[in-house]
Amino acid sequence: MNAPLPDVPDVRVVGLPQLTSGFDLVHRLDLPMHLKVHGALEPMVGERLAELAEAISLNGRGGAGFPFAKKLRAVAKSAIRRGVRPVVVVNGSEGEPACRKDTVMLCRAPHLILDGALLAAEALGARQLVIAVTRDSTEASMREALAERGLSDRRGRGLRARVVRTPERMVSGEASAVVRAVNGGPSLPPGRKVRASDAGVAGAPTLLSNAETYAQLAIAARLGPNRYCNTGLTDEPGTVMLTVSGSVARPTVLEVPVGVPLRYVMELCGAPPMPQAVLSGGYHGNWMDGMTAQGAIISRKALATAGGALGAGALLPIGPETCPLGESLRIVNWLAAETAGQCGPCKLGLPAAAAGLSEVLGGGGPTALEAVRQVTQAVRGRGACKHPDGSVRFIQSALQVFTDDLAAHVLGGGCGRPTHGVLPLPVPGYEEEGIPSGEKLAVDWTLCEGHGVCAELVPELIRLGPDGYPALADAAVPMHLRGSAQRAVRRCPALALRLEAAPAEQTAPPRRALPRGRG
Repeated sequence: MNAPLPDVPDVRVVGLPQLTSGFDLVHRLDLPMHLKVHGALEPMVGERLAELAEAISLNGRGGAGFPFAKKLRAVAKSAIRRGVRPVVVVNGSEGEPACRKDTVMLCRAPHLILDGALLAAEALGARQLVIAVTRDSTEASMREALAERGLSDRRGRGLRARVVRTPERMVSGEASAVVRAVNGGPSLPPGRKVRASDAGVAGAPTLLSNAETYAQLAIAARLGPNRYCNTGLTDEPGTVMLTVSGSVARPTVLEVPVGVPLRYVMELCGAPPMPQAVLSGGYHGNWMDGMTAQGAIISRKALATAGGALGAGALLPIGPETCPLGESLRIVNWLAAETAGQCGPCKLGLPAAAAGLSEVLGGGGPTALEAVRQVTQAVRGRGACKHPDGSVRFIQSALQVFTDDLAAHVLGGGCGRPTHGVLPLPVPGYEEEGIPSGEKLAVDWTLCEGHGVCAELVPELIRLGPDGYPALADAAVPMHLRGSAQRAVRRCPALALRLEAAPAEQTAPPRRALPRGRG
């Protein structure tokens, strides 16, 4: 497989549509069609809007799940205290390869998202609205939607609205990275914890929430809390948008009532009758074994109880024909490449974890496994943003769930299954071409004299073995380490180290490059 997801996959609905109303009529709801399907929307004062969000237990749908009412009140309180007009930001930065539900909403129902954002802006007295997006398709749709409403960024307007483009990267969707990009800086977390509700865009109190969250708010404002809560569970009412890919007939975005059995969602998307496992919550989420997944329901609380995660709504089953640890390694390599490069746990720890997992799959034995566990433990809780923690959570989940496969790789010759690449990544062969430089380090063992200079220059990829000779990670050189790798090659006293092209195709877990003896 190894194919990236389309921008706008097929959309299906379980039960009555709410967010996806009108999708059966047109591909994109322009403003006249949006009003015909959903009707007009009356503004609300701030506290009434907060009470509505509280009554429907509206939590952020971008992954963190923070209560929207608390965020709304915090922004209002900060704005009043400082005497500053707040800013409303729609976070449509969907940089994770396994997520498309926000892209679908931005492309097909842009005015529903704008409804919720404008409700919040009116309630807070905001004079700026910003929509952050990552793709050509979403940028074009949201610019068109603003034009259809007569909204622009011109001076003198009661509400200035604009679209900001961010890179399609995992770290770019983090709230502080979005604020930094809107302020004209790089789309990277700043490395210091400052709440947007206190100081966000241009230093003003900022209400920043996920695209689906605003759409849910718009639906609830039309239905009222009682009708809205007739769908879903008592403590988690309403519907939820999901992106299902992996070992399925075709990637699909679904709107389902909270509480629907996970196995039913899998069946609708053509997953195997008994998947080997299901990755829940995306690439910062958790694996669930097949039996656990069969008994789970779609709910933030229920999935967490089952060891999974709702996260940003990504679900990825894998069938029995592929190596689950090989699939996990592909994603870990990608996560290592997505580092912001701003802190040691991310810049050094994630490539080291990827190299260690590669060594485990290549026959490194218990020592290699223990090294991976030590690295992940050292990274956890020490990063400048949430990317290291999310990546480590994914690795630790794989080690906990795939115990039989892990034992086969650690104690035997592997599980015997190839890695088919069913988990989507940005471009075909991305993980085989490097992360993403396309080069690997190699040693000419007939020349190497064990000086150890290379291990000092690129400790993320090379360490000295017990015999004093270098042990190389069998992983492609991350782009941000390519300069260090080139310096290590140039400074090798014996001219034994070189950079060579990474394999163009990898159908099985890579083998470890073992250091040779002194003889």
